[in-house]
Amino acid sequence: MLQIEPGREATAPRDAATVVLLRSIGDAEGFEVFMVRRHAKSGFMGGAFVFPGGKLDAADSTESMRARLTGRSAEEAARALGEPEDPTRALGLFVAAFRETFEEAGVLLSARADQVALEAARRRLQEGASLAEEAEAIDLTLHLDLLVPWTRWVTPAVERRRYDTRFFLATAPPDQRAVHDERETTDAAWMTPTRALARDRAGEIQLPPPTMRSLEMLSRFTRPEEALKEAASRLPPLVRPVFVDEDGTWILALPGDAAHPEREAVIPGPTRFVMSDGRWWSGEPPEPA
Repeated sequence: MLQIEPGREATAPRDAATVVLLRSIGDAEGFEVFMVRRHAKSGFMGGAFVFPGGKLDAADSTESMRARLTGRSAEEAARALGEPEDPTRALGLFVAAFRETFEEAGVLLSARADQVALEAARRRLQEGASLAEEAEAIDLTLHLDLLVPWTRWVTPAVERRRYDTRFFLATAPPDQRAVHDERETTDAAWMTPTRALARDRAGEIQLPPPTMRSLEMLSRFTRPEEALKEAASRLPPLVRPVFVDEDGTWILALPGDAAHPEREAVIPGPTRFVMSDGRWWSGEPPEPA
């Protein structure tokens, strides 16, 4: 999972979007999030459990795609992301979030959708069709207000593959079935945030730091509506981690950590992740038994 090249010249991160799908499981039990396991041979986060997502494509910002959108203007999308300088890119990031969630999870955030039609559209999308073409074919309008910008993570400069990823929250449509694509992803599961974190600590699954911290943040809430309301109340914090080698131990420092150039913390939780025995730990790893 770790692909660090110390001293390498930093490449510009590619714009990307990822969606945290939430579904309620009752007041007493809280809510679950949908996660997919990336193919073990994937060049980025291979084998890890993550939220559906991927990079921004040029087709995400076309006029034909814009014609199928409602709920936010390009300027409103840019303001919601805290990136008012580029409305076209902001709108494209919302579309990328829709598209990647559809491709990787089979869920299309729309006011109405037929499961059989969606499955056929997903297959055509995976074969090279555009999301705009598929939305036109099955007469779908995508509602941008169903996506709530949440956080923004930028891959450290020493990583070979770098992404500037906008995380969104969304409520999973009750009439659609989420399932992994069996191409880029090989498994999927609905899990409560606390359950996913417990499975990571037990070594049953692997969570990359941004996913782990996202689950830690979500574990503070008992209902999806609480998380969505909190996200909508502020702009997405910008998290730019840096790798630090502390006496042979890799540290991923977040803003607010003593090893990070940004002195103020931007998200709750420990300000560092520590690599131990090939796994990331939030804060300090457990003492050996």
